[in-house]
Amino acid sequence: MARARSVTYPSDARGVLARRIHDRALAVGFDAVGFAPAMLDDATRARLREFVAAGHHGAMEWMAQRMAWRGDPRALWPEVRSVISLGLSYAPEGDALATLRDPTAGNISVYARHRDYHDVVKGMLKQVAQFVVAEGRRQHGGDAPPPGVKVFVDTAPVMEKPLAAGAGLGWQGKHTNLVSRTQGSWLFLGEIYTTLDLPHSAPSGGGCGTCTRCLDVCPTSAFPAPGQIDARRCISYQTIENPGPIPHDLRPLMGNHIYGCDDCLAVCPWNRFAQATRQMKLRARPDLVAPALRDLALLDDAGFRALFSGSPVKRIGRARFVRNVLIAIGNSARADLRGVAQALCDDPAPVVADAARWAVGRLPS
Repeated sequence: MARARSVTYPSDARGVLARRIHDRALAVGFDAVGFAPAMLDDATRARLREFVAAGHHGAMEWMAQRMAWRGDPRALWPEVRSVISLGLSYAPEGDALATLRDPTAGNISVYARHRDYHDVVKGMLKQVAQFVVAEGRRQHGGDAPPPGVKVFVDTAPVMEKPLAAGAGLGWQGKHTNLVSRTQGSWLFLGEIYTTLDLPHSAPSGGGCGTCTRCLDVCPTSAFPAPGQIDARRCISYQTIENPGPIPHDLRPLMGNHIYGCDDCLAVCPWNRFAQATRQMKLRARPDLVAPALRDLALLDDAGFRALFSGSPVKRIGRARFVRNVLIAIGNSARADLRGVAQALCDDPAPVVADAARWAVGRLPS
């Protein structure tokens, strides 16, 4: 059964269409649905400019290059009138941070423990988009041109979190991620831009209050202030987006995070209302919950590709991944893992060899 909050829509034709789209999205499997105007306010655009101007985007140059599109949906697509924002829960079963207490295991972010969410969410979005086109055309008469739609999941220059907040799915927490009253911090977002004029959803209510758990738990102090993040200090950025050596000052702080980081998400008190995801493709594969660092470090390119086939981990490649694993080995304090690191000190990939030498220097002999 869908767990989206109860929503009231106007009784006019626009409201009836919105209700039908809402119900269809829940039937497809989404957990949250809302409608927002195809615009962002001045404060949101200013925060984006300040983020880039401060260099907090790190090496993600695409954020600066596409800032105009990101800050205004109409710059990306002039015909868009409404944004349908959709959320899909990926809440885990059990303690998301349990693996952090095992120095011999690697911690993979919850969202990456099974299928690539881009594929899962986009497939669901396309089903809803097809329905939007059919319903919009039916409402305006069979001879009318179909409404335009475009679907987006994370990879396009779209400010998903502010749009989702504007569509009533939640609010941006102090960790900058969306927080939902019913899903906590565990929510994938996707958008359907459309030429239809749809009614806008009311705010979700709720908020962070005085809570700072997400800020306090961050191992690398990646939050300069509430609602601000410096990606260069974020473990997710360093383990996924950074193709080069990880800065030496951050390495001891990373523990056994080998792909992404859930610390700020997992401690959110609103997660107490979340239930484990209903989407089987997003439920963790047992072999990716607490994989042994020893086994991961020994992966060659073929072995890496085979293990992470269909997973978002695959896109960073073997060298970047094994680099992360070796940082975790260096933080393990396990003498029995020193030989594993030693064997990779002459690896053909420079980032692997560098991380291996660092790990050897940290471990007892």
